[in-house]
Amino acid sequence: MNQSVPGNWTPNSWQQKPAAQQPVYDDPSALAEVVGKLTSLPPLVTSWEIDKLRGQLAEAALGKAFLLQGGDCSENLDDCGSESIVRNLKVLMQMSLVLAFSSMKRVVRVGRFAGQYAKPRSSDTETRDGVTLPVYRGDIVNRSGFTPSERRPDPELLLRGYERAALTLNFIRALCSGGFADLHHPENWELGFMSESQNSLQFQRYREMVGQIGDSLRFMEAVHGMAISQLNSVDVFTSHEGLHLHYEQAQTRPVPRRTGHFNLSTHLPWIGERTRQLDGAHVEYFRGIKNPIGVKVGASMKPDDLLRLMDVLHPDNEPGRLTLIHRFGADKIADVLPSLIQAVQGSGKTVLWCCDPMHGNTVATDGGIKTRNYDTIVREITEAFAIHRGLGSILGGIHLELTGDDVTECVGGARGLKAADLSRAYKSVVDPRLNHEQAMEIAFLIADQLAVGRSTP
Repeated sequence: MNQSVPGNWTPNSWQQKPAAQQPVYDDPSALAEVVGKLTSLPPLVTSWEIDKLRGQLAEAALGKAFLLQGGDCSENLDDCGSESIVRNLKVLMQMSLVLAFSSMKRVVRVGRFAGQYAKPRSSDTETRDGVTLPVYRGDIVNRSGFTPSERRPDPELLLRGYERAALTLNFIRALCSGGFADLHHPENWELGFMSESQNSLQFQRYREMVGQIGDSLRFMEAVHGMAISQLNSVDVFTSHEGLHLHYEQAQTRPVPRRTGHFNLSTHLPWIGERTRQLDGAHVEYFRGIKNPIGVKVGASMKPDDLLRLMDVLHPDNEPGRLTLIHRFGADKIADVLPSLIQAVQGSGKTVLWCCDPMHGNTVATDGGIKTRNYDTIVREITEAFAIHRGLGSILGGIHLELTGDDVTECVGGARGLKAADLSRAYKSVVDPRLNHEQAMEIAFLIADQLAVGRSTP
């Protein structure tokens, strides 16, 4: 497993490289003290969970499974409550049910939660009414309120982020190993406000699907004369952008009777579009960890640059190691994606291709509100499937920013949300998310695409 990592790599060797998107703390000794505390705290995930995910991602890369990765744009420390966690988990469960039923494949569920607290920004500062302050970089760094004290990077927030991640993971594990995740009772995954959409096409399709699954399970259990107990629990893995390198370093450690170092703050960390420089600190850090990793690939990526990046991050062609998450925008995907696919095919290496249709399609309304158009998101997804299929490649996953809350942040969808509707329930402090209804529409769209793949020789 990734045996080509040179001996000069250490969890902190990234500090010798240019580090983009890192906060500037006014007290380095306070930061060092917090990092020391984090290093001594228990890991949030285990190496065998990480290995299990790697195996499932390897299946997705070969088209035998499908990765569903989704969750909040940026988690807020104050939103670490049971209702919020349950709503987001319900959306993932509902979407995965739709995808599995339509494709007859394993769905690998990976949440953008329990660590998605840091965000890259296009500027180091923000100015309002002539006042300039450090930009908000996520709750693990500073706060979104526009005051000097709130915008000051505070290392203590790293500890608060770890604590909230631990609480979130503990609750999710309890839910997924208990009755909540029992496939015999998918009605438990319905959200309270779903009743408002009972006449919608996707709600009717979902209810019909649930009924068919229930009938099939009862039939199989009647034939075997026993309950299918394996369907009482599911795997849900975690992921976040490995942006704040001091936080990632602190939870990176060797594991007994294993070689190398694991990042035990999450199962699947990824490198963002803004921090994938070949000579940069993030690539230096990521090249040495044993986790499966993701890399965001934007429209500026050139085929030769991608191959060089793969040489560093994926030298041994280890199954399940590298997920390439492409995020071009609907207007650019046809111009950029084909040459990247062909370059990877020519390298002989296997990667998991995943489509992020969110980040390349962000726009602003006339009033300056960030949003995304549902139809544009759908267009990028549809084109991604068509391009991969046409080149003999496999699109094995989807990466979405979504929420179980009944928000109005993306325009379009079945309810035809318009720019004027956004202010009704716009809660995100960074990027707009799909609401539950829009996410379910996307799930059925992907299910239809996977069904096409099943029927294609």
